[in-house]
Amino acid sequence: MSKRLHPLSSLLRAAVSLAAAALAAIALAAPPGALPALNIAIEDTSVSGISSGGFMSVQMQVAHSGIVRGAGVVAGGPYYCAQDSVLKATTECSCTGAPTLSCKVGEASTAVPELVAATRAFRAEGRIDDPAQIARQRVVTVVGGKDALVPAAITRQLHGYYDAFGLPAAALKPVTLDAAGHTMPTTAYGGACGTTDEPYIGSCGFEAAHAILEWIYGPDVTPPRTTPTPAGRFVEFDQRAYIPATGFFSHLWGTGLDKTGWVYIPPACAAGERCRLHVVFHGCKQGQSFLPLRRPPDGGLYNGTTFVRNTGYDRWADTNRLVVLFPQAVSIPWKNPNGCWDWWGYTDAHYATRDGIQIRSVRAMIERLASGRHD
Repeated sequence: MSKRLHPLSSLLRAAVSLAAAALAAIALAAPPGALPALNIAIEDTSVSGISSGGFMSVQMQVAHSGIVRGAGVVAGGPYYCAQDSVLKATTECSCTGAPTLSCKVGEASTAVPELVAATRAFRAEGRIDDPAQIARQRVVTVVGGKDALVPAAITRQLHGYYDAFGLPAAALKPVTLDAAGHTMPTTAYGGACGTTDEPYIGSCGFEAAHAILEWIYGPDVTPPRTTPTPAGRFVEFDQRAYIPATGFFSHLWGTGLDKTGWVYIPPACAAGERCRLHVVFHGCKQGQSFLPLRRPPDGGLYNGTTFVRNTGYDRWADTNRLVVLFPQAVSIPWKNPNGCWDWWGYTDAHYATRDGIQIRSVRAMIERLASGRHD
């Protein structure tokens, strides 16, 4: 005779199955975790960025010149250009102010001698690494001939800043794309190269990521993978874990940092091989949580990973044992509505130094990634 199950047993089994499914769903939707500890040579770190990310990459290269091997600056300008003033930032270091503000950008609008003096003062106060170390770096600058937001004159003044700290002319590679607007140049992804519009990624027949990485790492660079599918993984991580606790609202408000960031990890680096690190700073209106006026090319309401996945860095990372960190800035109403990196002081008075909340946070991310180093 077959044994019949009590109706309650069937209900119990169904409840257990539902609970298991719910737990599985929760596991799949688990929040992003910590960055991995990888075998990274921290002294081989390099940085790059566009627009506010270009200015931020310069801030990182100066504040932490002891670990930065080189920098790629797309539509950026000299260190401490804004001198704590949003008005200077938007009218003398760029032409990004409101239509009622007159743009004053010229060949000497950034007052490079003052910026050099301020840099030396920061060093004397112990707030940045020795700027003399800039002289051993390798730098690429990329400007668009049609860029009306960060005109070429700003980047030429950045060259003057580098010269003041002994960067050899042979270590600086200036690139001008005559037909480009204010955009992150790629080989074939994005809008028309000459336009200045969201998502500020332009199909220019020129890949800035290629030019930057090849120049910084020189003859060590191997040609990129030719397949469209990444060999490695894009990993989302919790940025809040790396924000110093400076006050009650430090993790919630005022830092300009998003809740999560992204890192690309090639298979060789995940397997423990010695790797290098490149940090990429997106520009204004390019962060993952920014709500653009038009739907991004990859769909969705917000930008998402449009910048992270489509600017070409991962192709070069796969073949060159290069981990790529994409920290994410976020909008703050009134103070930073466009989700820019802080290069004028909306977070704190220390923004351009090692003590700045954003620079400290990114340095903490770098140190975590490099904490698995072994010789």
